[in-house]
Amino acid sequence: MKFGVFSVSMPEYDIEETVSRLKALGYDGVEWRVNTMPDEKPEDIPFDHRYWIYNKSTLDLRNIEAEAARAKALCDEAGLAIFGLTTYLATNELEQLERVFRAAQSIDCHQVRVGLVSYDPEKADAPYPVLFERMREDLKKIEALAAQTGVKAVLEIHMDTLISCPSAAYRALEGFDPDHIGLIFDPGNMVNEGFEEYQKSFELLGRYIAHIHVKNGILAEDGEDELGAKKWKRVWTPLNQGMADLKRLFLVAHKMGYDGTFSVEDFSNDFPTEEKLANNIEYLHKLEKYALEAGQTEKSE
Repeated sequence: MKFGVFSVSMPEYDIEETVSRLKALGYDGVEWRVNTMPDEKPEDIPFDHRYWIYNKSTLDLRNIEAEAARAKALCDEAGLAIFGLTTYLATNELEQLERVFRAAQSIDCHQVRVGLVSYDPEKADAPYPVLFERMREDLKKIEALAAQTGVKAVLEIHMDTLISCPSAAYRALEGFDPDHIGLIFDPGNMVNEGFEEYQKSFELLGRYIAHIHVKNGILAEDGEDELGAKKWKRVWTPLNQGMADLKRLFLVAHKMGYDGTFSVEDFSNDFPTEEKLANNIEYLHKLEKYALEAGQTEKSE
């Protein structure tokens, strides 16, 4: 198992600072956020929105070729692997995606996240099945691009999108070559929408699982609606305080033979970023040790 951080979790740090901190804390790699950076820092950014608004640990999409080369040089010097380039581009933004795939190819990065295809029933211009088939048509072109560049395209299980659960992800991926198109498995997102038991999910998805995001959250009480029913809101938590059973995740991953990469994507606000990074790498190693020891015990019985 290799442990890194999705750089969206480090909004206060620029590219150089991100690399130096991850190296100092003993992480194996980094998954780089790729997005268009504002020319100027907006004023009055809400503290809990700092991950997505003017996040300094971001490779600017407008100059992705040069940005990727700079990140590669820094990571090589620090001995860090680049787990992937993670975009927010939709599956139909093929021209922009091709630039990112070419940039990834040039630095020997093997994975690019493609569109989180949002789904809001109040705003959708077509029924869900129609939107789903549109995405599948886009993925045919993306699969060809991935095969051409040798860079795997990965979707992500994510709430409020067309693939918010493992079963929907499998429907999206079914028939595509897992050497070219895969999946980021994200149990933290499944707290909000789409939970399915982890072993069932791994058995279903098999080789499509290319990478795992590690974060956690809860559904917290949020008053009542006009009919007197209790309401709930999404709240991100430290890794060891949420509803996603990360111990179970690691047990299943080990049992199913997954020995790949994990990226922390911690959106909790209980501790400063530096402290979170230190706490999280320590906890990841505890989870790994637990899974390995449990696996050895099972074999000996």
